[in-house]
Amino acid sequence: MNLSTRQLRAFLHLVEERSFTRAATLSHLSQPAFSALIRSLEDELGVRLFDRTTRSVELTAEGRAFEAAARRVLREAEDAWTDVRQLAARQRGRVALAVLPALAAGWLPQVLARFHAQWPGIQLDVADVLSEDCIERVRSGRADLALAATRVDTPELRTELFCTDDFHLVCRRDHPLATQPQLRLADIAAHPMIQLSRSSSVRQYVEAAIHPLQLNTMMELDQLSTVAGMVRAGLGISVVPALTLFHFEHPQLATRPLPLRGLKRQIFLVRRRDRSLSVAAQAMYEQLMALRPRQTAPNRRRGA
Repeated sequence: MNLSTRQLRAFLHLVEERSFTRAATLSHLSQPAFSALIRSLEDELGVRLFDRTTRSVELTAEGRAFEAAARRVLREAEDAWTDVRQLAARQRGRVALAVLPALAAGWLPQVLARFHAQWPGIQLDVADVLSEDCIERVRSGRADLALAATRVDTPELRTELFCTDDFHLVCRRDHPLATQPQLRLADIAAHPMIQLSRSSSVRQYVEAAIHPLQLNTMMELDQLSTVAGMVRAGLGISVVPALTLFHFEHPQLATRPLPLRGLKRQIFLVRRRDRSLSVAAQAMYEQLMALRPRQTAPNRRRGA
């Protein structure tokens, strides 16, 4: 069976008008063309839908049974058409993101606020998780896009460089390194260090850059806000990416760029290679790329 919405609309026009002439006009067809359309519908169904006389057009029993189904099918088709048009116009939809916690807390909120103001009908789902979980969420389909510090190119996943992130020393304003003219790696290694856990991309980048030198690790923590508190208390210093510096904006703290060779973090945008993005996810992709964090100036100095 191959019924069309055109046939269903013509049928319902005839139901409502009880006149081939008026129903043909509503359908923007000539009367012969309209009559042929109704006959093709009856032939397709294998039943007579109308009893016709020179004075009246009345539904048969089968026609009355078909009317409710025709209205339901046409309503569902129109609803589906509306849904797709709204999705295409970015009036509806859903986007799932997986983003490193520091990016999710510092840079992302204003990006999402701008996106939501432009397309308020699109639902946003954000997971602030570490790189491995970011990538796994895209792989499993739980996220459309991810921002992670790990490059992964597989048959199912593709990555592109999103931004780069310089590293900074964080210490108390009264710490000797806050005013030392030139920062050397050996000077930093001599002081107790408050570090993030080994599973964090920050820790992995720092250790790879200083190898084979070992830092004097005083404490390992999971949250940057906790690192800030420990440094503020004078328990040690820390080395963190520029995109996390909002955690360390405090009168007691100083932050200084570390121009150390190889100490630069790369952030990658991860998406499925074998699936196209939805219209909503494509809009988010374009917004993320347009508003990428800018490179931190190498000589910028805060609080010192």
